[in-house]
Amino acid sequence: MDGHDSEDAKQSTADMTVFVQNLLQQMQSRFQTMSDSIITKIDEMGSRINELEQSINDLKAEMGVEGSPSPLPSSKSNADEGKKEEGSA
Repeated sequence: MDGHDSEDAKQSTADMTVFVQNLLQQMQSRFQTMSDSIITKIDEMGSRINELEQSINDLKAEMGVEGSPSPLPSSKSNADEGKKEEGSA
């Protein structure tokens, strides 16, 4: 009977090994799926943030155009802007 018990133990060990390997493969597959999903969502968020930044910049530009007191700025402010641009360069 000891020989039979030894075979059962070996078979049980082999079965357990196969079970654990399959379980680990399933877990790896699920983690990979979740990881891919997270990366996709992060990429989508990055695109949305870029679009939001562009919208904000567009609004700022519109506000700059609409916020000016007159359609044609005075010659004094043009001269001041020229000095600022030269100083920032």
